[in-house]
Amino acid sequence: MRLNAYLARTGVASRRGADELIKTGRVRVNGVRGELNTFVEEGDVVDLDGRLLVPQALAYVLLHKPPEVVTTARDPHGRPTVVGLVQHEARVVPVGRLDADTTGALLLTNDGELAHRLAHPRYEVDKVYEAEVEGEPSDETLAVLAAGVELDDGRTAPARVRRLAPSRVELSIHEGRKHQVKRMLEAVGHPVRSLHRSRYAGLTVEGLEPGAWRELTGDERAALKELTRRT
Repeated sequence: MRLNAYLARTGVASRRGADELIKTGRVRVNGVRGELNTFVEEGDVVDLDGRLLVPQALAYVLLHKPPEVVTTARDPHGRPTVVGLVQHEARVVPVGRLDADTTGALLLTNDGELAHRLAHPRYEVDKVYEAEVEGEPSDETLAVLAAGVELDDGRTAPARVRRLAPSRVELSIHEGRKHQVKRMLEAVGHPVRSLHRSRYAGLTVEGLEPGAWRELTGDERAALKELTRRT
């Protein structure tokens, strides 16, 4: 694996932070200064400032994200973070983002390769949202959402849409544009009042209270890897 991914697996930094450690010459592989394009093979010895680094075991965590918690490792404004909620022995980071006011299913892991694949549009990973909106969308409006909505960064892909209540709809999308669901609903005249992600890549927060988290089961881990194996 690439040296920055290896460093992230040891828990010393994110991949971006690892790049900075490598650039400043603090990382050595088998006694030789590491570079950004250095690959680490089995049996290689990696150290940071002379301290041996050993990868952590892979960890996969599902969090029921509560409101007013930011999807990051640390926040300059001092707001609570999802990483702060998950007190795990491994350094896990969120896969993708949920807005601070959005609740629901959030995956955190230190498996950088899987996280990258889950975020890649090629794999069309399903994200299911329940939105409480202003007004009562008509059947015609739901059909527009399902067909795709023209936004300032292009038309969205078709979505699966169903009504849950007069002012509550469920949208299933596989794109990952910023604020996408909120922007789609605002574009059709029904701004979002609250938003909850009920399902991510087949994972649900059923049985998890807001703020609670659990390890993925072996079957769930296998299903994620199978999902991202498809071409």
